[in-house]
Amino acid sequence: MVDVTVMGAGIFGLSVAWSCLQRGASVRVIDPNGPGQGASNGVVGALAPHVPENWNDKKAFQLESLLMAAPFWAEVQTVSGLSPGYARLGRLQPVADDRALELAQARAINAQTLWQGQADWQVIRADGLDWAPLTPTGWLIRDTLSARMHPRQAGAALTAAIRARGGAVLTTGKASGAVVWATGIAGLEELNAHHHRIVGNAVKGQGAVLDFAAPVQPQLFADSIHVIPHENGTTAIGSTSERDFDDPSATDALLDDVIARARAAVPALSDAPVIGRWAGLRPRTRSRAPMLGAHPIHQGQFIANGGFKIGFGMAPKVGQVMADLVLDGVDTIPEGFRPEASL
Repeated sequence: MVDVTVMGAGIFGLSVAWSCLQRGASVRVIDPNGPGQGASNGVVGALAPHVPENWNDKKAFQLESLLMAAPFWAEVQTVSGLSPGYARLGRLQPVADDRALELAQARAINAQTLWQGQADWQVIRADGLDWAPLTPTGWLIRDTLSARMHPRQAGAALTAAIRARGGAVLTTGKASGAVVWATGIAGLEELNAHHHRIVGNAVKGQGAVLDFAAPVQPQLFADSIHVIPHENGTTAIGSTSERDFDDPSATDALLDDVIARARAAVPALSDAPVIGRWAGLRPRTRSRAPMLGAHPIHQGQFIANGGFKIGFGMAPKVGQVMADLVLDGVDTIPEGFRPEASL
C-alpha cells in the first residue's frame, strides 16, 4: 500500500510523483511502456514563455512554473546524480518588420511588470552576434526567461530521483491510495469514448538532432521553428504539429522541410549533419490547456493530462498544484485548466 499511485510515467506523471514524495508521501508510478516514453521521449526541450501581453491565468501559471524550474531540476540532479540538461540561457527571435518592432518594444515594457522583475524581454541589435537567426530588420528579441532541457535526460533523472527517495516506478502493479491518471493520449481517448465527443486528441510532432555544438548559447525561434543547443554537444530542431497522419512514429518530408527551414533561418546550421530523427504523438485537450483536477470518469480520483507542447515547461507547477490537491485537499488550479474546460 502507498499513499499515492500515479498511472503514467510521462513528464506530468513523474513530476506529480516527485512533488508528492517531496511532501513525505509514499508513491508508486505505473506505466506499461516504462518511464519517459511517448511525447516525453522527444528531442527538442524548449521551455519558452508566452508573450508578455493579454495576461491570463494560463500565462501566470506558466510564468510561475518557468521560475520554479531551476531549483526543481537542480534538486532532481542532486538526488539522482544525473543531469536533466537544464539551463536558463534565454532565447533570440528575429523581428520581421516595423510593425513587429513596435509590438516587440511594447512587450518589453509589459514584461517589466508582468514578469515581476524576474526576467527581461529586450529588443537588441543583431550586429556582431555569431549565434543568431537571420533578421530582415537587423533587430532581435531576446528574453531571459526561456530555458532548455533534454527531454530524455530529464525523464531519466526524474525517474532516478523518485527511486532514490524511496518511490517505485514500475511497468505493472495495482493502484492504491489516491490515484492520479497521467496517461496522455490513452487517457484522452478514454474520455472521448466516454463522452462520445472529442475531449482531446493526438497531435503528431517531428523533430531532428544535428551534430552541432553550442552548449552555452541561447535557443532560437525563427520561422516557427525551435532551435535548441543541448549540453551534450548536439542541437535539436522542431517541430511539426500534425492533426492528420498515417504513421505516428515515422518521419517524412515534413521533417525534411523543418530541417531546411532551420538551416535557412540559422546559417550556422547549414552544414551540420543530421544524426537523429524523431516522431511521436502529443496529447492535446480541446481547450489546449493542461487538464488538472478531479477525474471526470474515475470518481474520487484525479487527472493530470494534456501537456501537448508545453508539458516540460509546465511540469514543476503541475506537480505542485496536484500535490496540494491530492495530499492536502487544497485546490489552486486555474479555472481554464479544469477538466470542465474541455468537456
